[in-house]
Amino acid sequence: MGGAAERREVRQAGAMARPPRVPAQLAFLPFSARAAVAKGLVTRSMLRGPAWRRLLPDIYVHRDGYREDDHRMWCDAAALSLPSGAAIGGLSAAYLWGVHLLPRDAPVTVLVPGVTRPRPRLRVRYTLAKLSPGDVTRFGGLPVTTPLRTAFDLGRRPPRTEAVVAVDALLNRRLVKRAALTDYLAARPGWPGVPLLREVLGLAEPLSESPMETRLRLLLVDAGLPVPTAQYDVYDGRGRFLGRVDLAYPRLRIALEYEGDHHRERAHFRHDVARLNDLRAAGWAILRFTADDVLRHPARLVAQVAQAVRERLPSPGHQMR
Repeated sequence: MGGAAERREVRQAGAMARPPRVPAQLAFLPFSARAAVAKGLVTRSMLRGPAWRRLLPDIYVHRDGYREDDHRMWCDAAALSLPSGAAIGGLSAAYLWGVHLLPRDAPVTVLVPGVTRPRPRLRVRYTLAKLSPGDVTRFGGLPVTTPLRTAFDLGRRPPRTEAVVAVDALLNRRLVKRAALTDYLAARPGWPGVPLLREVLGLAEPLSESPMETRLRLLLVDAGLPVPTAQYDVYDGRGRFLGRVDLAYPRLRIALEYEGDHHRERAHFRHDVARLNDLRAAGWAILRFTADDVLRHPARLVAQVAQAVRERLPSPGHQMR
């Protein structure tokens, strides 16, 4: 008898220790507490327990779906309480379109039509903006500015370098065409930031494959050096393909390479060594730069490139194009 009683107690204790079942609709994605309670999926008292995380007023997520730095989770949460006609925009819209330029802990950018900005929320930044129906679409169920409107907004926002970085990235991923963005801009001449976007379009390079390549190119241009050619294919005298370089001055046979973290992978490193040896054998000068060079030592970087250009100019009167 004693053994049977003990087994019952163990079963009862196990049942009490099991966490409550989480409805499938609430397992991973943010949800409106008001709506979930109305449907009988959860109670207010349950939401006060450790299994749930409050993201925004009335918006919760189960602890298994909570990721502090998951911008998509915060976009999902913000979308559940958007004002009428509002949409996710700016760098948050770019993120949803696959262009990741957000700093860590960046708030969700929400564009709100009208004249009254909602109260600010933790991890959500509201911005008043004109939004026509054609400026907004849906992505993964979320209202988001179209790639064209996203490029228009980011290209008007200083600083200039970051505006060019954003437009380059959207052009490179073929989310936007330069001609379409030019036409969109021409139809809105009086909007704030339009002069900056005009300058950005003059500097934009659809072939730029990373933000750091864009920053490197702008450093050279701003220093008065010739505009380098992006993603240049190099061939030897027999027409054999030697490799593609990030930036180049083809007539001077100078290649400029940005070394990101992917270059440290063993297979990529070996390929780079062979490629750079072939380029040097073909008479190319190779200058390699890191994020530290671009961000912390720009003057030294420019001086090194300028010295390489001077050394390779055939004569003082030579005009390089």
